[in-house]
Amino acid sequence: MASSLLKLSRLPNRICVPSIRNGLTKRSRNLLFYRPASDLAHLESVKEKIDTKRNNALLGGGQKRIDAQHKKGKLTARERLNLLLDEGSFIEYDMFSEHGCTDFNMDQKKFTGDSVVTGQGRINGRIVFVFSQDFTVFGGSLSAVHARKIMDKATTIGAPVIGLNDSGGARIQEGVESLAGYADIFLRNVLTSGVVPQISVIMGPCAGGAVYSPALTDFIFMVKNTSHLFITGPDVVKSVTNEVVTQEELGGSQTHTSLSGVAHNAFENDVDALARVRELINYLPLSNKDPTPIIKSDDPADRIVPVLDTIVPAESNKPYNIIDIVEAIVDHGDFFEIMPDYAKNIVVGFARMNGRTVGIVGNQPLVASGCLDINSSVKGARFVRFCDCFNIPIVTFVDVPGFLPGTAQEYGGIIRHGAKLLYAYAEATVPKITVITRKAYGGAYDVMSSKHLRGDTNYAWPTSEIAVMGAKGAVSIIFRGDTENAEQEYIDKFSNPFPAAKLGKLYYVHNIILQLYYQ
Repeated sequence: MASSLLKLSRLPNRICVPSIRNGLTKRSRNLLFYRPASDLAHLESVKEKIDTKRNNALLGGGQKRIDAQHKKGKLTARERLNLLLDEGSFIEYDMFSEHGCTDFNMDQKKFTGDSVVTGQGRINGRIVFVFSQDFTVFGGSLSAVHARKIMDKATTIGAPVIGLNDSGGARIQEGVESLAGYADIFLRNVLTSGVVPQISVIMGPCAGGAVYSPALTDFIFMVKNTSHLFITGPDVVKSVTNEVVTQEELGGSQTHTSLSGVAHNAFENDVDALARVRELINYLPLSNKDPTPIIKSDDPADRIVPVLDTIVPAESNKPYNIIDIVEAIVDHGDFFEIMPDYAKNIVVGFARMNGRTVGIVGNQPLVASGCLDINSSVKGARFVRFCDCFNIPIVTFVDVPGFLPGTAQEYGGIIRHGAKLLYAYAEATVPKITVITRKAYGGAYDVMSSKHLRGDTNYAWPTSEIAVMGAKGAVSIIFRGDTENAEQEYIDKFSNPFPAAKLGKLYYVHNIILQLYYQ
């Protein structure tokens, strides 16, 4: 613009563009259109510096490091944001910020934007805030300015925060300032919890103090083979405990999705992970004050589902897949499962009914007969509490023979951890619908969103059995003689939904769902 104005000017020291003066105050006209040519030359110089800085920021740590990132099968920080967000929607914050460290010759090693790219964008037209750590700049290490760029505006505006983590940890050269930066981020994670959804995607190393920020978020996703999450690396583990372990064994995606339960799912590569995050965002509200998005559905809410008559076997000890029931009743069979490889005896995830988001919880008879244990209780409780925070109704499918017995469970604190699920359901004030598909035994019946824990609507299938325990165990306690006839008597009395249904909706079961389809 400055060069164009210079060409238009025929005055030796000042320029004027009369055609765009209308509507401006006299002071504005003087400021904008009557400037010495030397000032305009200065503006042109500043513009060139801005362009140079912007190009440097876009290049991150340089082409050589970008190529190294690609060779590892990883995208750069900006490439990831381009895939995650709607095209052209990204607005970057603090692009020109630089670290202020002068020790260890760091003043001679500065990169425009430092080691993280932050800003806002849109996913399917809905606003989100994002930060993407840039491994090509100091290995993505966290500096004081890096920390200040993260999560500042999300709670003010009320929109989800998505963090793409690819960092070697704290920037050692900055000492305590880097550690303070971590603490600042942790505090923002805590203050944001339950206010806006927080999603972490581990797309490279995430070690030391860096692990605690993802741990404080609602969902953690990993990329197979390229992401690692641990407090101390293999070398430190070996020096302290003399254990020999690889990075993948210590903190790889399989470890955290199936053993530790730290991560909620793992995906094949960066592209797959970012696509699935976009999918998840479509189920979630922007904040705890906003409703979940409503998707227009052509799947009739009152459609008949013949397959439901045959999914649950007539034999009470024969397993079936609870996901078959879930997919049969939700819109278009779409079910976004959370933590599918951890605590498989309970299933949790998001789906839609009549276009609206619902949280699904269900015992899985295929694994440990659907018994509740420590891990499944913690998994279920965390999901229920998330739904409660963000006003997402919960639909619970119950087929639970009780809590898993054994010394391992007792020593591990099943009483304490089982209480977490009970507390989560009792505390939840969102709409809660419960369907007992088969067994509902003992304390586990109470825990799984029973009417006594403020369940709003509780149904039972004709195959349901609501009792203190199974027939064989009960008969051995009640009777000491003729157990065969006694067991049949017990089955006739409790292996059906009528005893609970007789007590009505104020206490146990609102209604028995009969078969909806006949051959």
